[in-house]
Amino acid sequence: MDRVKVATVWLGGCSGCHMSFLDMDEFLIDLAEKIQVVYSPIADVKEFPESVDVTLVEGSVANEDHIELCHKIRASSRVVISFGDCAVTGNVPAMRNPLGDPEKILQLVYVDRADTHPIAPKEAGIVPKLVDRVRPVHEEIDVDYFIPGCPPSASRIKEALTNLLEMGETHLTGENLRFG
Repeated sequence: MDRVKVATVWLGGCSGCHMSFLDMDEFLIDLAEKIQVVYSPIADVKEFPESVDVTLVEGSVANEDHIELCHKIRASSRVVISFGDCAVTGNVPAMRNPLGDPEKILQLVYVDRADTHPIAPKEAGIVPKLVDRVRPVHEEIDVDYFIPGCPPSASRIKEALTNLLEMGETHLTGENLRFG
């Protein structure tokens, strides 16, 4: 039996969703028999691969690199899942949206209020340009499923993945639909 190719991605967020993924404990051993992790911040893979079966996307779209990666994910993934409240709603990273232009914020923090070496982080190829408004993943690309929670519990992730692997789709019910 071929194992399902799974990717996990971390955009603008805290990595709490990935920590909850790892909190599935012994279920990870069972899961390893069914899936092959082909891309993840917990694996040393530099380029997003082609022909991914399922991609879990944690975090919101907060910079230009996130936009580019989202489009690679959608083009290369059969199923895309928004993984956690940042990916589903924008959540905490989107709290910067009411502050306005992110360039003005960077200027204020890194130049105007700097104690030493006043310079805004803008190194091309190293520091990606912030987008004007932080967005949830589904505002950038089509998303097939949503796993809410900040972070989603290990049991919620387990239920979603089990349903997807056994039935080819996932429907969270009851407590597992709760945000936060």
